[in-house]
Amino acid sequence: MQKIYFFALALFCLFCRVVCAQDTIPKRIYNTTYIEGNKSPKIDGLINEDTWNIVDWSENYVELSPDENTDPSYPTKLKIIYDDKSLYVAFKCYDDEPEKIVSRLSRRDGFDGDWVEINVGSLGDLRTAYSFTISVSGVQGEEYITNDGQNWDNTWNPIWYAKTNIDDEGWTAEIKIPLSQIRFGKADNQVWGIQSTRRFFRKEERSVWQRTPLNAPGWVSSFGELHGLKNLKPQRQLEIQPYTVVSQNELGKQSVNPLIKNSETKLNAGLDGKLGITNDLTLDFTINPDFGQVEADPSAIALDGFQIFFQERRPFFIENKNIFDYAFSSSVNGGRTFGFDNLFYSRRIGRSPQGFPNLQEGEFNSQPNISTILGAAKFSGKTRDGWSIGVLEATTTKEIATITDGTSERQEAVEPFTNYLVTRVQKDFNNNNTFIGGIFTATNRSLTDNLDFLHTSAYTGGFDVTHNWKNRTYYAKANLIFSSVTGSENAINRTQQSITHLFQREGADHVNVDPNATALNGTGGNVQIGKGAGNLLFQTGVTWRSPELELNDIGFQLRADDFRYYGWIGYRTTKPLKSMRSWRLNYNHFAAFDFGGNLNELIFNTNAWFNLKDNTWFNGSVDFKPINFNNFLLRGGPRFKLPYEYTLGGRFTSDSRKKLRFGANASTQRMAENALNRLSLGGSVTYQPTNALTVSLLPSYTKTKDKLQYVSTSNFENNLRYILGTVNQETLNFPLRIDYILTPTLSLQYWGQPFISQGVYDDFKFVDDPIGNSLNQRVTSYSNTQIQLESGNYLIDENTDGVSDYNFFQPDFAFIQWRSNMVLRWEYIPGSELYLVWSQDASNFGDFNNGLTSNLRYNIKELNNIFLVKLTYRFIR
Repeated sequence: MQKIYFFALALFCLFCRVVCAQDTIPKRIYNTTYIEGNKSPKIDGLINEDTWNIVDWSENYVELSPDENTDPSYPTKLKIIYDDKSLYVAFKCYDDEPEKIVSRLSRRDGFDGDWVEINVGSLGDLRTAYSFTISVSGVQGEEYITNDGQNWDNTWNPIWYAKTNIDDEGWTAEIKIPLSQIRFGKADNQVWGIQSTRRFFRKEERSVWQRTPLNAPGWVSSFGELHGLKNLKPQRQLEIQPYTVVSQNELGKQSVNPLIKNSETKLNAGLDGKLGITNDLTLDFTINPDFGQVEADPSAIALDGFQIFFQERRPFFIENKNIFDYAFSSSVNGGRTFGFDNLFYSRRIGRSPQGFPNLQEGEFNSQPNISTILGAAKFSGKTRDGWSIGVLEATTTKEIATITDGTSERQEAVEPFTNYLVTRVQKDFNNNNTFIGGIFTATNRSLTDNLDFLHTSAYTGGFDVTHNWKNRTYYAKANLIFSSVTGSENAINRTQQSITHLFQREGADHVNVDPNATALNGTGGNVQIGKGAGNLLFQTGVTWRSPELELNDIGFQLRADDFRYYGWIGYRTTKPLKSMRSWRLNYNHFAAFDFGGNLNELIFNTNAWFNLKDNTWFNGSVDFKPINFNNFLLRGGPRFKLPYEYTLGGRFTSDSRKKLRFGANASTQRMAENALNRLSLGGSVTYQPTNALTVSLLPSYTKTKDKLQYVSTSNFENNLRYILGTVNQETLNFPLRIDYILTPTLSLQYWGQPFISQGVYDDFKFVDDPIGNSLNQRVTSYSNTQIQLESGNYLIDENTDGVSDYNFFQPDFAFIQWRSNMVLRWEYIPGSELYLVWSQDASNFGDFNNGLTSNLRYNIKELNNIFLVKLTYRFIR
C-alpha cells in the first residue's frame, strides 16, 4: 500500500510541474461624465432622456460561457454617468425575438430568467467589488464580492433603484446606485474597476463587457476600468431601522408543567442601525434584535457524538460576514480538511442555554430556548490604503430557569451574562498580490450558581498571509492560530475529556488528563500552495490542530489532535465539445495522523463533472480508504482499527431553465468484513407552472447497518468495557418549498420539513483487541445467556454466574420532527418591510417498533404554532 501511496504522490508532483500559459488581455476603459443633479435621469427603464446622450454606448460584449471569447447570440450595450449623489447605468440588451424573453419572478437575489448586472470595484484593490443585478422581470439582486470572486455574499442589502422595459429590439434597464451605499477613496481623479455580465436565458449563455477567460486566476482582478470620476464627494451613510413585533404562541397540547402557558402573547421592539463613520468604515448596531422571521434549521441527527454545523440565518450576523470569516484550514477544491472549523462561528452568540437546573422529585422547570442578545455592534470596512477592518462586539444576558414544586418557586441560572469580541484586520501589499492579516476573539463570562462547568474566559487568535505571483496564477497561503481557555478545575477537566479532545484515551501516551488544570492552551494552522489559473490546477498543503486547541466558545471545531496532508489536482475545459458544454476531472488524496505519530487515515478520491449540451449535469465520485483508524469511536477508549472502506456516488441534474426540473443522487458506503453498509438516496423536483409560482420537493432517504456503533462504557472486573452494537437506522426527510412571488417586492413563501429517523440495535459486543487483524479479533459478541433486556435496560452477566455484572440503557430510538414556516413579506418602500409569519414545530420520540411513516402520522398531530407580525421602517439620510 505504501508503494501505491508514493506512486500517487509522484504522479501528483509530476502534474504540478505542468504550466499553462495565460492570456494577457488588455483592460477595456469606459469614460464616464459628470451631470448636474437637476439633469439626473428618471429611472423608468426607457433610457429616453437627453442626459444619456452626453456619453457613448459601449458595445462589444464577448461570450463568457459556454463558448468563451466568441460573439454572443445578441449584442449588449451600456452607458454610465454620475452626479454628486449617485452612479447611473443604462443597458440595452438586444433580442430579435422579444416575445421569447424569459421574465420570471423571484424574491430578491433570485437571479432567475434573463438578467444583466454591473460589478463595481470602487476600492481598486483587485479583490473586492459590489454587484448589482436586475432581471427583466424587475427583480433586484446585490452581492458583495470578496477574495477576487471566490465569495459572493448576497446577504449584503443596500438600497438602490432599477427599472426595466421590453421593446421591439429586446429589453432595456436603468440603474441608480446611491454613492452612500458603496465605499471609495478621496482622490480627485479616481479609477474604478468595472465588469458587466448579461445572462441570455434561452441558451444559458453569459456574455461580459470585459473579456475574462474561464481559466482566469480571479474575477475582480480581471475587471476593466471606469475613468472620468472627478471630485467625488464621499457620502456618509446613516440608516436607522426600528421594528415592532407582536407574536402569539399556541402550544399543541396542554402541558403538565404549570410554568408553561398554553397560549402566550408578546410585544417586542428593537432597533437596527448603520452609521458611516468615514466613507470607508461603517458601524452596524442592533438593540434587542429580533430573528422571528428567520427560517428554522433543517432537522438532523448524529450518532457519532460530534456537534452539527448549522448555517447562520440571522440578518445581523450574515451581512458582511466575509470580513469576520476565519476558516483557517479550508481547502476549496480538495476538502477533507475540516473546512467548517472557524475561529468565529456566530451561532454561539444567542445560543441555547448550556446549563440545566437541578430538579428534585416532583419539580418542574421553565427556561428560555435561546440566550437574549442585549445588543451587538459591528465596525467594518476597507480603507483606500488597503486595510480591511472588522470589529464585532455582542452581549447576551444571564438566563434564568424557574423551578416549582407546585407550591413554591425558586430560580437557577442556566446561561451566564457573556460578552463576545471579534476583531479582524488584513492589509494589502505588493500591488494587491500579498495580503497579511490577523484575528483575535474573546469570550468572557460572569459565572454564578451551578455554571462552573463553563470557561470563565476563552481567547483565540490567528495570523495569516497570502501571496500570489505570475499574474495571480500561483498562490501560497499560511496561517497560525492559538487558543487559551481558563476556568475552574471542573470546566477544564470537562474540556479535556470532551469528544473534541478525549485526553483520557487509553494507549494515547502523548495526552493525559490533568485534574488540577485551570487553563488549556493550544495551537493549529494551515500551509497551502496551489495553482488557481489555467486548465490544469492543483492545491496541496498540511493542516494541524494540537491536542489542546479549543475554539468552541465562539468558534467551531470538530476535533483536535490531528495533523493531515492533502493534495488535489484537477483539469477543466474552457471550450465546449461536440456533446457537452464543459467537463472537469479531479483527483485527491489525504493522510491524517495524530500527535502521537499514528497514521489514522489514508484516503484516495477521484471525481468527474460533465455539463452536456442540453444543460444537464452528471457527477460521479469514488472514495477508497485503505487505512482507517478512529481515535473517537470509543469515546475515550483506545484507538480502534476499522476495516478498509470505499464509497461510490453519483448525481444527475436536469436543465435548470425548464419549468419542470429534477435531479437525483445516490451513494453507497461499504466497509470490509460487512462492518458498515450505508445507502443514501436523494432527489429534487421543481415545478414552475407560472413565472410567479415555484414548488420544490427535496426528498432523501438513508439506510444504514453499522456493526460498530458505540453504545456505552462499563466496568467489569477492574477493566473498562467499551460496548458496541449493530444499529439498523433509517432516516427519511422531505422538505417542501413553495414560492409565490406576486411582485418583486411582495412574496409569499412556505417551507415545511417532515423528518423521521429511527434506529434498532442488536448484536451487542465489547472490544477485545482494538487493533486486531480481523473484526472478529477486535470485538466479542455477547451470547444469549450473557445479555437480557429488562424494563429498558440490558443486563450483562459476562461471567455467566447468574449475577448481573453491569448494564446499559436500551439505545433504540425513533425521533420525529416537523418544522415549517410561512412568510408573507412586503417591502412597501425600499428598505422597509412588513412580515407576517406562521411557524409550526413538533419534536417527539416515537415508538421504534413502528414504521417510519406510522411514527410521523402519530406524532405530528399536536403542533406548536407561532404567529408573528413584524414591521420595520428604514430612515435614511
